[in-house]
Amino acid sequence: MRIQEAAAEVGLTPRSVRYYEELGLMRPAARSEGDYRLYDATDVERLRFIKGLRDDAGFSLAEIAQLLEDEEARERGHVAYHATADPVERRRILSDRIVRFDHQIEMLRTKIGRLQAMVDETDARRAGTATKIEELQATDRPAPGEEAGR
Repeated sequence: MRIQEAAAEVGLTPRSVRYYEELGLMRPAARSEGDYRLYDATDVERLRFIKGLRDDAGFSLAEIAQLLEDEEARERGHVAYHATADPVERRRILSDRIVRFDHQIEMLRTKIGRLQAMVDETDARRAGTATKIEELQATDRPAPGEEAGR
């Protein structure tokens, strides 16, 4: 499918898709004879993944690029692991995979920490507002003995 169709299917603009290509987050599947960008189902899934990380999880494009690089490196490692029987090389490949998993875990924990701080700040502001409501309600009530005089 062409860029407009792929972008629309995911809920992006063609300009966003082109920008992701410029950043190296996307590579078009092919080019038509008229030099139009063409995308397949795998490309659309990658766009959907990028959009989800950006919109739903709040990752920056730089963080997304790192996550995608880690995924691609693990895929290359998977192929390399099965292409060799050398135990030393296999350990090196698996060790690299662990390093990449650790990096992703740290990135995710940092994101969770930032989100938790935002929740805590919002919760504190809500508590302050609730306290003000209670104070206002207390001033709206007649003082003891005043109600009988009415």
